[in-house]
Amino acid sequence: MNYTLLAGFISFSLVSGFTPGPNNLIALATGANFGYRRTLPHVLGVVLGFNILFFSIGAGLGSLFKAFPLAHEILKWGSLAYLMYLAWKIATSTGIGPADKSGEDAKPISFFGSVAFQWINVKAWVAAITLVTAFTDPDAYWTSLAAGGTINIVIAFSSVSTWAIFGTLLKRFLEHPVRLRVFNLTMAALLVISVVPSVLKA
Repeated sequence: MNYTLLAGFISFSLVSGFTPGPNNLIALATGANFGYRRTLPHVLGVVLGFNILFFSIGAGLGSLFKAFPLAHEILKWGSLAYLMYLAWKIATSTGIGPADKSGEDAKPISFFGSVAFQWINVKAWVAAITLVTAFTDPDAYWTSLAAGGTINIVIAFSSVSTWAIFGTLLKRFLEHPVRLRVFNLTMAALLVISVVPSVLKA
């Protein structure tokens, strides 16, 4: 295995994993509104969903875009539409923590919702395609792909958890309704902004 490529894989994964993006912003907002325990399904969903995407692209799914350009358009606009929906859910959230009784729809993104979201998350596709094409070793392809998957598990769990925990630490500050409202509206706006450049550039 080429350890230079492996080091590059780790470096790119760390930067991509810990910088702001849809997964991390959702974790931050969910942690602030519901606490870490109820954000954990989202964290685990990102880990599983991204690795499924990573291995699927590694197995050749990335060529789908070249063969069927319409698939790329569906991904692009589906991502934006779903992000708008998630942004609306965050913006209209009105309570903090699991004891919130403000409405039956006040609940965080589910595990399976988070897994599925990776397939329309433009940042996840860009990261997975880059990792597969730039940082796998052609001479030990499947070994480096398996190693990359293991690295993805550690980094994805660590990065999304970090954002969720940071959100949880903000809970006490956000117990004031006005501050919570401002925070949720800000997170909703940032969530939309985080994906628009990738969607328009893609």
